[in-house]
Amino acid sequence: MTGENLHVALRGFWREYRRQASGVVGLVLFLAFAAAVAFEPRLITFSQANSRWHDITYWDDNPASAPPEWTNAFARKKSAVSVVLDRPATTVEESEGGVRLVRSSFTYEYGWDLPPLDLILHFRATGDMPVAVTLTRPDGEEVTLYQDQVSAAEDVDQRISLERNASQAAFDFLAAYEPPEAMESVDRDQLHPTLVFFSKAGAGMMKNPEPFKGTYTVTLLAMLLSPEAKAEAARLVVPGRVSGLLGTDNSKRDLWSGVIAGVKWALLIGLLTAFVSVAIGVVWGITSAFFGGWVNWIMQRVYEIFVNQPLLPLMIVLSAVFKPSLWFLIVIMSLFFWTGPVKTVYSMALQIREETYIEASRALGAGSRRLIFRHMVPILVPYSFASMALSVPGAVVYESTISLLGLGDASIVTWGQILHDSFTGGAVLNGLWWWVVPPGLMIALMGMTFSFIGFAMDRILHPRLRTR
Repeated sequence: MTGENLHVALRGFWREYRRQASGVVGLVLFLAFAAAVAFEPRLITFSQANSRWHDITYWDDNPASAPPEWTNAFARKKSAVSVVLDRPATTVEESEGGVRLVRSSFTYEYGWDLPPLDLILHFRATGDMPVAVTLTRPDGEEVTLYQDQVSAAEDVDQRISLERNASQAAFDFLAAYEPPEAMESVDRDQLHPTLVFFSKAGAGMMKNPEPFKGTYTVTLLAMLLSPEAKAEAARLVVPGRVSGLLGTDNSKRDLWSGVIAGVKWALLIGLLTAFVSVAIGVVWGITSAFFGGWVNWIMQRVYEIFVNQPLLPLMIVLSAVFKPSLWFLIVIMSLFFWTGPVKTVYSMALQIREETYIEASRALGAGSRRLIFRHMVPILVPYSFASMALSVPGAVVYESTISLLGLGDASIVTWGQILHDSFTGGAVLNGLWWWVVPPGLMIALMGMTFSFIGFAMDRILHPRLRTR
């Protein structure tokens, strides 16, 4: 086929494809998935989500099991949203007698009904230094939350969590307003500092806290005792009660980053498995029909053996025995998915081999390989595309099922693994729907995408094949 004829054929195909509403919807969804893969670095909130998904320390600053931020729109009481302040509002350095005092201040606007879960300060430290953290409330009252001596090697990240270190300060703040008899029943280790400091001060604030909205200032003070000492790159993380577009799981992982990271693996698994299996199935069906006789008999018996094997139990057993990996799953699925197009291709090839041009080519000395790959395979390529599109959903669902059972490749982030973690983490029992619905919905959308495309191509291409 010349380039001009190919161009005309493609234009004709596209003209008919546009008339298929389901095909257009499938194509739009496919383009959306492709865009998610192309722009993944810009879409995901955490840049190292792929490589550090199972590294719990990477997610330590996030809130655990937090709903998505948009759920605030449906809540009677609005929860504080997670915020990261990458740089201080002001940084002042004072020097006296060879001692430097670095003061880094962060401004946090609090306008919610429920306070954040924590205030976490990070800074890069070198050398020995006394460090203090203070909080200035909207009424001007300043509270010292944390004081300690820091000893660090060169350029070491220091993390100060006020939820863990400001319990005594919260207890003292409560004691200044509550009567002594009320404080006797207070366990300082069970206090949540942010619940205390973000409430209006006064008697009864422990039992009936009222949100104290306004501007809060968190200040990090570091006293540098030597010329080599440093305290720089300070940042403040405020883990809210709601976080991100899809919330977090019980390991504090951002589910939006995980779901977006899983798109490329779903496409890779689905498309590669479909391509390999359909290619094998098309060649198998054509070869069986072309040669006939004992070759056909043997190939059909092999086909029957494979088509009658229960794939899912076999995959479960093999994944449990061998170390599961992405490529292992693709190979196993390809070894069994190839049976899908065989019968249809076989029946079409029986008709094509009797065509006049096939007999003419054979009379001119064309060999079996040339007849199969130069004359018969190109005719069935359109069908192979439709069959390939219809094979993708099955591959994605099988991989998700294996991962859901905990037998998938743990080195990558897939939707099946997110679902596995949700069930083992008690998401259903604890009502963490945002941990279950998004990956399940993405699996359904991926299957629907290629089903729509495959059905549209099937309706367009099969009539052409039947009228040859």
